[in-house]
Amino acid sequence: MTFSELETPPLDTARRLAEGGDLDGAAAILTELVADPDSPDRAQAAVGLAVVLDERGDTDAARAAARTALATGHPEYAAQAACHLAQGFEREGRDDQARAAWQAVLGVGTPAYVPLAHLALARLAGSPQEADKELRAAYDAGLDVGDAEAAAHAARQLAETLLEHGDPGEAAGLLLDALEFAPARELPGLRVLLGIAHLEQACAEFAEAVESGADPRTGALAIELLARTLPLRGRTEDAGQVWTYGLEHEDETMAAEVRLRFHRDA
Repeated sequence: MTFSELETPPLDTARRLAEGGDLDGAAAILTELVADPDSPDRAQAAVGLAVVLDERGDTDAARAAARTALATGHPEYAAQAACHLAQGFEREGRDDQARAAWQAVLGVGTPAYVPLAHLALARLAGSPQEADKELRAAYDAGLDVGDAEAAAHAARQLAETLLEHGDPGEAAGLLLDALEFAPARELPGLRVLLGIAHLEQACAEFAEAVESGADPRTGALAIELLARTLPLRGRTEDAGQVWTYGLEHEDETMAAEVRLRFHRDA
């Protein structure tokens, strides 16, 4: 075995120095690698240099190194560089630059990074419609690449949006699908949202039963169930209005049935 075969690759040496706290030494090695346009390690070295310079507090130089890596178009390290830029801009509250960097991640097109980029673009969206579009894209991309965690995050956020916009049926369907693949730690949150979606659906069915001309006994039951379910969704005032509607109903038989149900817990 020759001496050259025993030599430690420069990238490994730089990594060891950085992990040992010698950021200047690591930066020197990485800078030399980045300066060589013919180096097969140039893209990886540029990403490493960006990280090291960031840790050293040299933000502008770190971003220059990240842009060098991005310009290589390397499917892995260009995507990492764009993520590095985007996350840094987000930390500083520079949303426009962050959006552009996340779009650059999509431009690189490396599948593993696409769900993360769409989730970030949803977070930075300027309108509910744009956020909805990005969440759906993140969900689909997560499923495509087998990133269950990203797909579950997208499903949860999209379901919350659907519930806010009064579409519990679609939210429930989405959540049921997500429960089939989501990681174990995501399941409780998804199940709670599914329960909320079912409560919203139940309220809609109870209201429809009353409005569709149910007989007095069925109508009174629906009014009670609706009035007792609404507070679980924080709609106590609406529940009071439902009770009032039932107690003052023009059908005396129904009103009497509602009174019995209203007072039975008194």
